Amino acid sequence: MNIYFKELKPFYNIIDLRDEYEYKKDHVYNAINIPYKILLDNPSRYLDKNKRYYLYCTSGYRSAVASELLKVLGYDVVNVIDGFKKIS
Repeated sequence: MNIYFKELKPFYNIIDLRDEYEYKKDHVYNAINIPYKILLDNPSRYLDKNKRYYLYCTSGYRSAVASELLKVLGYDVVNVIDGFKKIS
């Protein structure tokens, strides 16, 4: 499943996969920062298989890859298409 940034709602579990310095510059309201590599190295530390998460990055590439990998592991994740650069 994919959605566009304009479809994000503030009550969603939104994860910003960008590096911390990018997140600190600007990010989507209510998003938490878990960099791509950190999340994929240990997803069970950060994610609950009973919740849905919305993933975004800068261009949409990392979030697309992460979404596919996490789905295989049984997580309910949604890729946010186009990435943060589309709204900034």
